[in-house]
This record gives sequence, C-alpha cells and structure tokens, in this order.
Amino acid sequence: MADDRSLVLKRQRHLKWPALDWLEALLMLGCGATLICFSTSVVCDIVTREIGRPWLWLQEVTSTFFIYGIFIGAAVATRRNDHLYLAAVGDSLHGRSRLAIETAIRVVVIGVGLFLTYFGYVNFIRGFSSFRMPSMTPIASLYAAIPICGALIALFAFEQLVNGWKNGFEGHDEPEPPSIEVGSP
Repeated sequence: MADDRSLVLKRQRHLKWPALDWLEALLMLGCGATLICFSTSVVCDIVTREIGRPWLWLQEVTSTFFIYGIFIGAAVATRRNDHLYLAAVGDSLHGRSRLAIETAIRVVVIGVGLFLTYFGYVNFIRGFSSFRMPSMTPIASLYAAIPICGALIALFAFEQLVNGWKNGFEGHDEPEPPSIEVGSP
C-alpha cells in the first residue's frame, strides 16, 4: 500500500494492482521530467534567439520532450482514471447498469490502446525512412512513444476492468487528504 507521500493515489485503490504501483510512480516522474525539460528547452531557445546565437537543435529537443510528455501523461492518466473515461456517467449509476457502462468504457479504452499500439508500431517502423533536421535523427525516435503509450493504456484499462469485475466499480475510495492552504494561520 502506498504511503501518504507516494505519487500513487489511494483513490480507486480497489481498481489497481499494487504490483503496478512502481510503474505509475515511474510514469509520474517521467511526466515531471519531460515537463521540466520541455520548459527549460523553450526558455533556452528563446534566450539564444534573442541574443542572436540560436541553437537550432533545441527545437528538436523541445518537440521530443513535448511528445513524450503527452504520451506518458495519457498512459498515467489512464491508470489514475483521470483521462479517456466518461466517469460522470458511471458514477451516477449503480448495480448492473454501472457494471455494464464501466465495462463498455474500459473495453473501448482497451481497443484504443491496442490500436495505438499496432498502428503506432507500424508508424514507428516507417519512421526510419524520414529524418529530423538538422540532426538527421530518424523520426522513428518520436514515434516510439505511440506504441508504448498504447500498450500502457491497454494494460491499465485491463487492470481496472478485471479489478472492477472482482471488487466492483463503485467506490471504496478513501477521501484524499485535505489540501493545506498557504498563508493560513
């Protein structure tokens, strides 16, 4: 079980396998790292252009961090049940109707994940014939994020589907700890 300082949310714990908590934490760290690197490269790009000494390769770096951040974020948001779901519809239902809608939603998300995996891999393989400028790096280096994201989305949706059937989709959630207001006495 995750402690209070963990990146893994206790929310919807009944839909998660503890064995994948390390992966969620790693993906959250990856999201943070890509965001920091993306922001830093944008600032460096602006500064170097303003002083008249542009680093042209920074645009490649920026786009790489942006793309990987988006796809890593989509995968981790699926595990955290924050993305790709019609949560309000499922939350308003109970019993068999909730089971049916939650199952349908996750089956669709698994399908999307599998499509991303397959077609992302096809695109990745084709990406070795196109190159980024000025580094001449195969564009496949960007496309690699797509099938990885798809496989993770399918895995996390499958995890929730199996655990939802086993434990029920209705919340056994513990409330999140209250936020601390800065500047309050």
